[in-house]
Amino acid sequence: MNIHLSQLIEIAQLDKDIEALEPLIKEKRADLDKALANKSKKQAEHALLEEEKRALNIQIGKNEQMLQETNGKIESIQRKISQVKSERELRSLNIEEDITKERANQANKEIDRLQNEIAHKSKLQESLDNSLQNLEEQIKILEKQVELDTIQLKEEQQEIFHKKQELTLKMDRKLIAFYEKIRRWAGNTCVVSVKKQACGGCFIRINDRTYAELLSSGDILTCPHCGRILYAHTPPAEVANQAL
Repeated sequence: MNIHLSQLIEIAQLDKDIEALEPLIKEKRADLDKALANKSKKQAEHALLEEEKRALNIQIGKNEQMLQETNGKIESIQRKISQVKSERELRSLNIEEDITKERANQANKEIDRLQNEIAHKSKLQESLDNSLQNLEEQIKILEKQVELDTIQLKEEQQEIFHKKQELTLKMDRKLIAFYEKIRRWAGNTCVVSVKKQACGGCFIRINDRTYAELLSSGDILTCPHCGRILYAHTPPAEVANQAL
């Protein structure tokens, strides 16, 4: 095989290896990102419960104010009853007193209901606090692991990058420029093998003449359809025979 073509195949593989590590780095963060998202969700739930409790306390305050006013009215009615002079006026005041007491009773019931609701929300917050505490511990462990894994992957990536640099220094400048030009649009499929007489990039069949030239020539050839750099795919059996 043409040495320049061999270099192109090797540098293309190194580029693939470098980029293959990027999703691995993101993958290492998956559990951490999930835990952080869960933490944010629970914090939002906690804050919402706190806001709901504030609104309930405002309602309790309104009911307590109404209860105070109602109690004052009951006292006023009772004073009037003690000074009443006619049976008719007494009946009217008794009815008014009963209605006012019922309002006071309803206000007390509403206060009890609101306080129970606040207590329920506080229990939910307590449960969330426990979950958040566990999440914080989990996040600390995951952050340390992600940091270690990322450092390791970055070191691997840097090692491959150095290999690429060393190879690039040995290559012809024009050849590198040619490779990078194709790689700008083809990415990691800029150098592909030909299998069953089809380009490994666009998968379109190559004509017999180009295919024969690819097999016999030492020149660097590109796909007539897509422009990717081609090399002949050697089946495992043939590689074994060549080794013998």
